[in-house]
Amino acid sequence: MTYLWLKAGHIIFVIFWMAGLFMLPRFFVYHQEDGPPGSEADAKWIERERRLVKIILTPAMIVVWLLGLFLAYYTAAYTEGWFHAKLLLVLALTGYQGWMTGYAKKLARGERTLEGRNLRLLNEVPGLAAVLIVILAIARPF
Repeated sequence: MTYLWLKAGHIIFVIFWMAGLFMLPRFFVYHQEDGPPGSEADAKWIERERRLVKIILTPAMIVVWLLGLFLAYYTAAYTEGWFHAKLLLVLALTGYQGWMTGYAKKLARGERTLEGRNLRLLNEVPGLAAVLIVILAIARPF
């Protein structure tokens, strides 16, 4: 029964984390298109992005990691190849979140170093990672 509760919690927080990872680059697009640095719209987007990172993204990521590591220990998944690949992808998503959090800080300083087109492409990263992670966790191809 413990395993099922850990797994349910892990999946729930993965959903929260992924939702945030999909939202943040989209927020960046709207932020950059809504007004110049220092405007009222700019200040509102800065606050939205800060809240998304602080209230949803970071807590969800932490819980995903904790529950995922408990599950790996509980099931001895850490001994299997599919888990190592999944872990690598989750590390990459964690780095992606760190990079996006850094970009949010740049936007807050008025630095707009990426174009909307690039931000829209970045919005695809979590989706591709999710596809690969789900295949690894469900099909366990190796």
